[in-house]
Amino acid sequence: MPHLQVNSAPQFSWRQAFSVYCQRPVIALFFLGFAAGLPFLLVFSTLSAWLNDYGIGKTTIGFFGWVGITYSIKVLWSPIVDQLSIPYLSTKLGQRRSWMLAGQLGIALGLLILALLNPQQHIVLIALAALLVAFSSSTQDIAIDAFRIESARQEFQGAMSASYIFGYRLALLAAGAGSLYLAEFFSWSASYLCMAALMLVGIITSLVVQEPNGSNNQHSPRSEHDSLLQWFKHAVIAPFSDFFQRQGSFALLILGFIAVFRLSDITMGIMANPFYLDLGFSKTDIAEIGKVFGFFMTIAGSFFGGLLVIRYGVHKPLITGAIMVASTNLLFVALANIGPDIYWLMATISADNLSAGLANAAFIAYLSGLTNRAYTATQYALFSSLMTLPGKSLSGFSGVIVDASSYQVFFTYAAVMGIPAILLAVWVMRHDKRVA
Repeated sequence: MPHLQVNSAPQFSWRQAFSVYCQRPVIALFFLGFAAGLPFLLVFSTLSAWLNDYGIGKTTIGFFGWVGITYSIKVLWSPIVDQLSIPYLSTKLGQRRSWMLAGQLGIALGLLILALLNPQQHIVLIALAALLVAFSSSTQDIAIDAFRIESARQEFQGAMSASYIFGYRLALLAAGAGSLYLAEFFSWSASYLCMAALMLVGIITSLVVQEPNGSNNQHSPRSEHDSLLQWFKHAVIAPFSDFFQRQGSFALLILGFIAVFRLSDITMGIMANPFYLDLGFSKTDIAEIGKVFGFFMTIAGSFFGGLLVIRYGVHKPLITGAIMVASTNLLFVALANIGPDIYWLMATISADNLSAGLANAAFIAYLSGLTNRAYTATQYALFSSLMTLPGKSLSGFSGVIVDASSYQVFFTYAAVMGIPAILLAVWVMRHDKRVA
């Protein structure tokens, strides 16, 4: 039996639901979300712009995309973050805070190194520094996810994830538009120095927040009487076997549900900007409506999703989010037929980002309820990796579909891909009600 009943639906009043956002752990997640989101673009699109600005070839720039593999394979070292103590730091700060701080220091160091390098002279060192940032960032993600899950009850996880998403998205604005603005008016070195300084937001938060009471206390990889094999069984094998023991034969269906829930939005996401440009919208239109306006719509969706989880439990918002994410792809079909109408663009982006924010908040709350606090970091890393890998793999074929047919066919295909998530969300709800 899971340690948390993911199907529970405590009946909170709307006033009580809103008050959750004033809780200290929820507020802390905003700042930790900012620390998690800041490095992401700095080793992807922002770094690509910097390299391109210095005349680095497109093939070389493309190779830097491999840096992002660290975010998809973080489950490989999550047992270490879950179980291994950092000398001195873990004693002073606790398991979760010490690993968050270590990741944040690694990010700041990597960004500082990048700020001091010239792409034309130190391209290999830049690649290594970017890898340090990405590895430290994904390590920080593991620790923050565990901290979030262990800091509040499952019915509050929607609000926790919404606060996290707010901070994360704000950091994407800083690392995207903000860093480009600084590079334009000052220099790329100044831009990356400022980004390194902004990591103080996460560092200070890690130092002042309280370590969760439910964090794993089995931190030592080897005691005097334990062998390395015994530690491996406890830290690596036990988290996975625990999940299958608790969920039984339903475990495979849960993993399938996790794998398909975000297929629709991840698959279509890579074609969004080319679609807008081909339709005739300007880059300014895309920046102002797609990025800035879309940012607020995503935050609104996340906030509302968190409220719904508190008010009604996780399952109803989960099903609602799955339906909204799939159906909003049909608005892109309509936009493709109508043409470059700015109001239709606003309506489409509003619906798409609102549904994505709501669905993501509910889904993170659901995944949080699946974990066992003895193996929080490892199990959540497994879920989050599985959540994105199928969509990323299939999105590579999106351009093939568009070239072979049309945008209308592609977005219809993306909408149909959301149907399994809807059906499985209903199935999961019914199963959880039966075993409650």
